[in-house]
Amino acid sequence: MPLYEYLCTACGNSFDRVVPHEDADRPGPCPACEGACKRRFSRVAVKLEGWGFARNDAMVPDKPGRADFKTLRDRAERISEGGS
Repeated sequence: MPLYEYLCTACGNSFDRVVPHEDADRPGPCPACEGACKRRFSRVAVKLEGWGFARNDAMVPDKPGRADFKTLRDRAERISEGGS
């Protein structure tokens, strides 16, 4: 289940709750004052892994054979195992 962040409109208390997605917009009362709350939108961390993302493609130097997927896959496996 996802973690959502809420803000109490009465006392300003900020708190997190793990709730099902379908209940995200119904946070219930504030744990501090029982006031009404609204959902806050906060940052999320996303890590894009695998070939096809600029960060990973830049690890293979421009040279003949770059488009060869097997070469790229082997290089990616060596890098993920701590090799070079």
